Amino acid sequence: MRRTLTALASVLAVAGLAACDPIATGTTRSTAAPAVTAPAADAADAPAAPPAGAAAPAGGGSAKTAVLPNFIGMGLQSAQDAAQKAGFYLLTSHDALGRSRNQIADRNWKVCGQSPAAGEQPTSAKVDMAAVKLDEQCPSHDRGASAPTKAGAVMPDLKGKAVSTAHDSLDRSTSITAEDATAQNRIIVVQSNWQVCSQDPAPGAPLNGRPVTLKAVKFGETCP
Repeated sequence: MRRTLTALASVLAVAGLAACDPIATGTTRSTAAPAVTAPAADAADAPAAPPAGAAAPAGGGSAKTAVLPNFIGMGLQSAQDAAQKAGFYLLTSHDALGRSRNQIADRNWKVCGQSPAAGEQPTSAKVDMAAVKLDEQCPSHDRGASAPTKAGAVMPDLKGKAVSTAHDSLDRSTSITAEDATAQNRIIVVQSNWQVCSQDPAPGAPLNGRPVTLKAVKFGETCP
């Protein structure tokens, strides 16, 4: 009787397990992730098509412009401030006397000329102001509008030019000696304050790496 009950219990247990797990005996359960289908793009997210016959937008657009003030006669610092206020930020300046001086303290300089001229200009334009020191007179023409021309195989005429400009005109490898042309034997410290009175070699002479000697006096003085 006990053996019969045990067999009956075993049969009932197997039947219960089969009811809990519908997978038939001998079938392997798949472990692969179910395939996911991407949702279709929402029509509202797609870029709207241009109306039929609409013109394409012009590439680049027009440059922004503004009125560039007239800076001539203004102090250099005031002129630069006015330029920025008008919308121009690409600013530079140079020595209108062509002496290769840098405008370190802008308040000590005044504007003699400008490029481009006053008027409607692109705000991206480079504004270059020609300037002299406050106690100097503006020249009749801008002597510093272009960089000094580099000497070639012959010696240029440097008389009347600033010693600093003479240096800029010669090759960087050239050996240059600048001396006081007077009997005072002063040391030339600020080269832009001195003008050339004489030179060796003479203008037109071949350079060929020759050392150059300049005799000079301060601007405002007379060459001996």
